[in-house]
Formats: sequence, structure tokens, C-alpha cells
Amino acid sequence: MRQRIPNPSRRKLAGRVDAWLVARTARVRPTPADRFLRTLSRSANYNRLWLVMAAMLALGGGRGPRRAALRGLVSVALAGSVANGVAKPLFPRRRPPDESVPFVRRLVTPPVSSSFPSGHAASAAAFVTGVALESPATAVAIAPIAAAVGYSRVHIGVHWPSDVLAGAALGSAIALGTRRWWARREDVPAELGQLRQIAPVSNGSGLLLVTNAQSGGSGADQLRSLRERLTAAEIVEVNDDLAAQLDHRASRDDVVALGVFGGDGTVSAVAAAAIEHGLPLAVFAGGTLNHFARDTGVERLEHTLTALESGEAVQTDTALVRSDGLAPRTFVNTASLGGYPDFVRTRERWEPRLGKWPAAGIAMVTALSRAQPLPATIDGVDTAIWMLFVGNGHYRPTDQVPMARPLLHQGTLDVRYLRADVPFSRIRLIWATLTGTLDRSATYVHRRAERLTVHIDSGPVALATDGEVDSSGTDFAFTSRPATLTLFRPADPH
Repeated sequence: MRQRIPNPSRRKLAGRVDAWLVARTARVRPTPADRFLRTLSRSANYNRLWLVMAAMLALGGGRGPRRAALRGLVSVALAGSVANGVAKPLFPRRRPPDESVPFVRRLVTPPVSSSFPSGHAASAAAFVTGVALESPATAVAIAPIAAAVGYSRVHIGVHWPSDVLAGAALGSAIALGTRRWWARREDVPAELGQLRQIAPVSNGSGLLLVTNAQSGGSGADQLRSLRERLTAAEIVEVNDDLAAQLDHRASRDDVVALGVFGGDGTVSAVAAAAIEHGLPLAVFAGGTLNHFARDTGVERLEHTLTALESGEAVQTDTALVRSDGLAPRTFVNTASLGGYPDFVRTRERWEPRLGKWPAAGIAMVTALSRAQPLPATIDGVDTAIWMLFVGNGHYRPTDQVPMARPLLHQGTLDVRYLRADVPFSRIRLIWATLTGTLDRSATYVHRRAERLTVHIDSGPVALATDGEVDSSGTDFAFTSRPATLTLFRPADPH
């Protein structure tokens, strides 16, 4: 039986097309798909479907799926708020009449809010687009479900087709817009120096391997695997006087290379010894985050083991900081002053669960809310800062929280600091961080240099290097040390 729908003769073109499409849909004979589409549509109420899918992705393991799940949920929350809280009140539109679709398809209690745009379609498109930004392959699997949710709203007679199209466009645009303030991390190794051929280290013969079982990663199984593969290596545990321990052992003639199994703090300590004694370094990621191993392309144990056996290595930069006449400290990732150590601690506490940018956003707001202005002189210029970041190499993005390091071989420090001598700087910085406008804020300074000097006028402040906060001072000198570390890495880290 042909369904009755309103006469579209006086409607605009979009309305006439909507009415024609609904009429065509209404003529489709009843099938088991009717019940499925109605159930699917209800499952997306209050975003329950996307919450379940996000949980499945997060539990699936790996940084990629977790980042995809989180970006998808954030996109859904934003899209739902805009579609239902802003667009619907601004564009009131009647929903299709009950009789526009067969009775078997209808909801018992149809929605009464504005028909335009479809909130379900906006959330579905936002979720799949957000996931696609982090994991395109996962998004391909989810896209048919999102499309089915959008179509189901027309099939059960609660939306016009144009509502669904507009909602989907809105959701996708909002998800794509998250890139402006939440940079997508590209898991691509940094560009390092030229590949070198050095003496292979077979079975670990001549390798002094420093291990840190307290680094926080899933170390027991990996360390067992290393012991089985490097049967000839000398393995020592980290102790309170690691520098003296390494200085004594690394100077022996039978030691031809150093190795380290641990997090970034342990890596930087062993890297300093490798540089001092002129030994190549084998890095085995054994910490929670392993930024240096990830950036240099040796995050997997197999990569470094392969390079040891083949003798493939690259030269990479390190950096040095001197503080108040104390012994210089080598760092391979970052050094920081002011509120940045608090930022690092907060970010690293949340990063394994939320991903880097959301954890960094929370950490930035938390650190700025607690930080006190530091009167400082930076390269001879008087200013006041909330926090200072000094990176070894080039970090990006340049206008957001640093997410990746594409270059690590040009003898450059990546210098960023947040000014506290600008009116309302704390509020302006939080707003700029959350809206992705940091590059246009007068409170943010970013430049690259070979060296940097900093004097803190208000007394000693904490210095953090590679996530470790264990010293303080008032005068700091940061220097890039190009091509100082020989790192075992295969020609193709993939």
C-alpha cells in the first residue's frame, strides 16, 4: 500500500528531494532488516554504541587503537553538543509524519526535538572520522556501521535524508577540526645521521648491558628474551651510583659496546657513559613511554638485536645542560624548568591511559593553574616565564604541545617557553592551548638554537631531564652536541 506523505509542490528543491526519497524508502517491502535497523538506531541513543566500540578498541591493546578510541569519543562529544545543543535550536524543522513509513518500522516513542540536523548521524560520522585520523584501517571496518546508523534514521521515519547528510557533514568537520589543537602523532622514526657500518656484536659478546627493572614497562618477559638472545653479554642492574659503576666497567678493554634496557631516564645516563668512553649504544625499550627508542626507530627489541648482529649504526645528536657549576648532565629528549617538571609528571601519569595529547592537555592546564611566575634572564633578555622546554632536535608541531621529533641530527635545540609577563597570561595560555591558537599567542615563544643560557632571578628551581627531576639551580647553560652518540639501528627500522 502506498504511503501518504505531504504534498511537496510548494517545498524547496531539498524538501522535494527529501519527500521523494522518503517515499521511495517507504515502498520497500518489510524484511528482517527493519528490526535490525530499528535496533541499531536505538543502540546509538546517548552514544552507547560508540562508547562500546571505543572500549573494544581500547581493550584491543596498542597505542594506535587507544588513540583512535579516545579521539573518536572526543569527536562524538563535541559533535553531539554542537548538533543537539546549538544547531537544532537554531534550525527548527518538523520531523517526517508518522505515516511516512510503514508501522513495523516506527519507534514507539519517536523524538520530538528538531529534525535538523541528525544528532545520530553527526555522532556516527564524528566517531568514524576521529578513528580514521589515528587508524584508517580500523575506520574502514567501522564505517559501514556508521553509515547504517545514519540510514536507519530515515528508514524508521524520524529524519529526512538531508538531516542525515547535514549531520554527517557536521560530525566529520568537527572530528577533522580536532587536528588543529590535537596533533596527530605520526609513528615514523626521526631522520638521523648517515648509516655507518661498525663491528658487529654477536650474541652480546663484549656488550655491557645495563638493566632497570623498575622502569615501569612490561619488562620481565622482554628481559628474559634478551638474556636468551645475548648469552655472552655482561648484564648489570641499575644502582644508586650508576655513573661511577659505568665509568669503572666501561673503561675495560673487553667492553666494545654499551646496552641499556629501561626508560628514558636510564637511557640518558647510559648514553652519557657511551659518549664519554667512545662506545656505541644499543637501546632496548624497557620503560613505560620510551620516547627516545620510539623516535629513533628502535622501539622493538628485534630492531636493536638485528642491528647488533649486522653492525649497523647511526650517529645521533644529544644535548648537555650545566647548572651552577655542577657536573654537566646529558639528555637525549628534553630538559625543562619551572612548571614544566610538574607538567611532565602529570602527563606521564595519564599518557598510558589517555594518549599523549589528552594527557598533555590535562597536564598543561594543571601545571599552569599551580605554577608561579619565574623572573628570568634568557640569553641576556629579562622576562618572566611559567615554564621552559628545551628539546634535543626538532620537535613538532611548532604551535602545539610537542608530539613528535622528525629530525635528530642537525645540532639544534628546540626552545619553547611560556611568558608570564603578559597581561592575563595564565588565562590566555590555557585558552590558546585548548583552542589550538598557541602560535598566535603573545605568551608563547618558540625558536631553535645551538645553545641557550638561562638565569633564574628568584632562587633555585627544579631541573627535569628526560623525565627525571633530581636537581635544581639558578644558572643553566644548554648546548646541542651534534652526532655525539653512535646508536645501533638497522638500515630499515620498519
